[in-house]
Amino acid sequence: MKFGVIVFPGSNCDRDVAMVPRDLLQQPTRMVWHEESDLSDLDVIIVPGGFSYGDYLRCGAIARFSPAMKATVQHAERGGFVLGICNGFQVLTEAGLLPGALMRNRDLHFVCDRVPLRVERTNLPWTQEYQGGQVITLPIAHGEGCYYADADTLKSLEDHHQVLFRYSTPTGEQTDAANPNGSLNHIAGICNRQGNVLGMMPHPERAADPALGSTDGIHLFKGLLNALVGTR
Repeated sequence: MKFGVIVFPGSNCDRDVAMVPRDLLQQPTRMVWHEESDLSDLDVIIVPGGFSYGDYLRCGAIARFSPAMKATVQHAERGGFVLGICNGFQVLTEAGLLPGALMRNRDLHFVCDRVPLRVERTNLPWTQEYQGGQVITLPIAHGEGCYYADADTLKSLEDHHQVLFRYSTPTGEQTDAANPNGSLNHIAGICNRQGNVLGMMPHPERAADPALGSTDGIHLFKGLLNALVGTR
């Protein structure tokens, strides 16, 4: 199973996330420069966090036009798996792979913290290693992580069970205090209808190694790997 991590000018989480499949899961992993257009050797493409192209214009607005992202869109359309984390989530919405947009945090401050998330759905490869309703803790670090979509889009997301993670209290409740950025419906991560594209603001790679004090994030990668290996 081969993973690829896209590297944009301004990426700063690419090496962090590459460490998970390469070192912790022992899977072939390569760094993909943003100018590459042939990603046909990859099974999973990860769009990492950071500040792609310096976040000029809007977060992810320039990255969407890169050759690597055009190839990523084609990969997703063929059913390939794509994971966008933090800035990567912003890039996926700009590229049209996921609905909605990420806006300035409610209090207009950059937030760096560890937050509880409630797992909403477990019948997809991304979340099959979790339990429904389980509360996990993952780090966040963003200034524009407030998920926004119009009412019809939000209804469609809920109707099709596309919300995989929500900000919550440690006991799984949704309160204003437990929503670090003001995201509508407490949304922290969503998938497309097919379930092969996932975007999330929290960083699972920062909670994947026991040396970091938490392994809640590694199960996302393990679940995906086990599902893909099982289909081979």
